[in-house]
Amino acid sequence: MGLRIKTVRRQRGLSQAQLAHPELSDSYVSLIESGKRTPTPAVLELLAQKLDCSLSYLVNGVTAEQMENIELALGYARLALENGEISEARTRFAELLADNNLTGLTRLRQDTEFGLALATEAAGDLDEAISILTRLREEENTPEREIEQAIALCRVYRDSDRLTEAVEVGERLLRGPSRPAWTDLLVELGATLLSAYLFRGDLLRARQFAAELLNAADMLGTPRSIVAACWNAALVAESTGHGEEALAFAERALAVQSETGQPRNLARMRNAFGTLLLRVRPHQAREARDIMQRAAEELAQTSASTTDLARCQVEMARAEIILGQPDKAIGHVQAGRRVLPGNVRALGAEADLLISRAHAALGDHAVAGLHAHSVRDRLTPLPDSRRVASTWYAAAETMEQLGDVDGAVEAYQRALACTGL
Repeated sequence: MGLRIKTVRRQRGLSQAQLAHPELSDSYVSLIESGKRTPTPAVLELLAQKLDCSLSYLVNGVTAEQMENIELALGYARLALENGEISEARTRFAELLADNNLTGLTRLRQDTEFGLALATEAAGDLDEAISILTRLREEENTPEREIEQAIALCRVYRDSDRLTEAVEVGERLLRGPSRPAWTDLLVELGATLLSAYLFRGDLLRARQFAAELLNAADMLGTPRSIVAACWNAALVAESTGHGEEALAFAERALAVQSETGQPRNLARMRNAFGTLLLRVRPHQAREARDIMQRAAEELAQTSASTTDLARCQVEMARAEIILGQPDKAIGHVQAGRRVLPGNVRALGAEADLLISRAHAALGDHAVAGLHAHSVRDRLTPLPDSRRVASTWYAAAETMEQLGDVDGAVEAYQRALACTGL
């Protein structure tokens, strides 16, 4: 800043004494230009007036016009992301970060990097999204920005099946003695952490934490907190065998989200509700499939990640198998696999398992067997978790039905090992 003041002063043909007179001393101006004194906001405004330049240029090194252009470009990038134009959004964020004028604008640069991380996540490049978010969290952030980054990082770790790291990110802010008072953002972080507990198999901790989140949401009384807490309470209830209770929580969350939520979150919740309905009431598979089909159409119009899109297709395939339409199930699985990131192994294993069952239903047992063994290849590198155990068990049942006794025994053993037995 001192160097910018000195440069503009010389461009204007002024001495330090001329710039200082009459409000300041020339020695004070000299100290400012050498970086030995930091001027107050009032002094900065006075110097900007005397130098006939913008205050933003003295503070950040960019003119008011350049600042306006940067903010406009950032707005366009965010709009592209919200509208589901993932590739366009990612390109715009990256181009903006290449602008040298952004270097000294810490807040705008962090906003741009965070946007790039979300676009990168949506594109399915989860490892790169983790890299960007991890780098951002090493910087000095406002409390709100720190929570937003933690939500995103916890979610990406969870979707990458790196559950221990997902839990560590969430607990760092929520489990310490200095945890701040509950806010909408903290409840959303808690909800993301809760889903990581569920995937990992910490059901007791998940149920206790779900009750804590529900109490926090009731205290806040805001739509965002109610949706986050109720939805994840539904997942916990379903996981612990309370299916109808789960549907009650989910219906409340979906009703609130329908009135106030963003399109992407509404679509994701609609798909999750259809998935839950299918698990709790399989006799309503047709209704569940129709709900998920609507969600798929909505997801395609938003900034939903490729993982969200793939998950929706996989769950529709599950419904089609229950409805006795294996050919349609195969089509859904293939559509999901086309967009599924390679490092999302657990969901990929579920997709392989469903396509195996679909081929078996069509009488093509050889192809079904190949897909069943693909499940094993995807699950083997993953750490033990409840979700992995469930998929191993389902794979074992499928192999047994296909006559692969040795493969079934191995899969049953892996399922037992994942639960510590």
